[in-house]
Amino acid sequence: MEHFAYRDDQLFCGGVPVADVALQHGTPAYIYSAEAIRENYRALRDAFAAVNPLICYAVKANYSLAVCKILRDEGSGFDVVSGGELFRALKTGADPQTIVYAGVGKTRGEIESALKSGILMFNVESRAELDRINAIAGELGVQAQVALRLNPDVDANTHRHTTTGTKETKFGIDLKSAAGLAAVLMETKHARLAGVHVHLGSPINTTEPYTKALGLVVGFIESCREIGSEIEWIDIGGGYGIEYKGGETVGPEEYAKAIIPYIERSGCRAILEPGRYLVGNAGVLVTTVQYVKNSGGKTFVICDAAMNDLIRPALYDSFHRVWPVRSAEPVPYGAEALDARTGGRVVVDLVGPVCESGDYLARGRPLPPVRQDDLLAVFSAGAYGYSMSSNYNSRPRACEVMIERGSARVIRPRESYEDMIAQEQF
Repeated sequence: MEHFAYRDDQLFCGGVPVADVALQHGTPAYIYSAEAIRENYRALRDAFAAVNPLICYAVKANYSLAVCKILRDEGSGFDVVSGGELFRALKTGADPQTIVYAGVGKTRGEIESALKSGILMFNVESRAELDRINAIAGELGVQAQVALRLNPDVDANTHRHTTTGTKETKFGIDLKSAAGLAAVLMETKHARLAGVHVHLGSPINTTEPYTKALGLVVGFIESCREIGSEIEWIDIGGGYGIEYKGGETVGPEEYAKAIIPYIERSGCRAILEPGRYLVGNAGVLVTTVQYVKNSGGKTFVICDAAMNDLIRPALYDSFHRVWPVRSAEPVPYGAEALDARTGGRVVVDLVGPVCESGDYLARGRPLPPVRQDDLLAVFSAGAYGYSMSSNYNSRPRACEVMIERGSARVIRPRESYEDMIAQEQF
């Protein structure tokens, strides 16, 4: 997270003091670096340049229009999983022919909207979905392009809630059933088999799951061509890991080195669907300490950000580095972040005000001594932070701020109580 750096004993983002942003706009607040998003996109694009992929940003990671617009301007397409995400992608001015639609439960209305918009392709998850797409395309007098989402039964070694490529999950089609669907598609009038898709989950910190799965995928493509299918696209999904602690994942060049040979062997053009990699380390969540409480031999730092602002720790047992915004000591990485022996650190649970025992942002975390009204930064919060937030406990959602060219601008104002009830009726 080189765009978030300490100097003069405080945290800066793109030349802007994070404390100044918090003072002006309040907390909790998500703060993003536009340049970090751009640099991450370019790094992935350049790593895979040999195969000229279509990069389709996974909107679910962070659906803020300003974030999506930055990526669209860089040349990104979009991976969407709902009608709302399609609406957002189109609002940025995206070319529909750079949009791929995934998800296991596409409704009739969502399929109609996508077909009318002229998207590139649906990633199909079942025979029933294929039949529905074919029927709706016939009603509209168009032909739908589809990719079969394969479930290769490959474990990506990630959290049980974020693995998607094993037979126990709801995602994709087993290889035997997919072969049958490929044959069915030779006869359908309004749906054409244009590609094959695989997504194993996230985050994936090594190349081995990709190579294992892609060996099966390329073999499947070759068997489809033997029956006359003209497959043009190989969509290898996303899931590329980022550094939450430091040093736990490989970089884009390593992913590309392992994956490109399979793309070349397939004879297809590639689609990549990164989300977390592009935005995860381009954002922080800033929160203010409300109380420091000692109870039962533990120290609790109670802050104004909660599980409704960042649910990943409660939902996935996820690790996010946390450090004071004002600190003479740079934020520690790797094993050092868990070392309580350094510099008088205090082991604390960082918790929020939500009425759930699972409401925490960090547990057993060594921090410098903090006091009421201190600002803390929760790092690597640009992905699956605001996009998974809620109004639980009737808490207004945080504001979002973009740092670009040395200045800060609000890209989503903090919700008010009136905003929360605006659509409700007695």
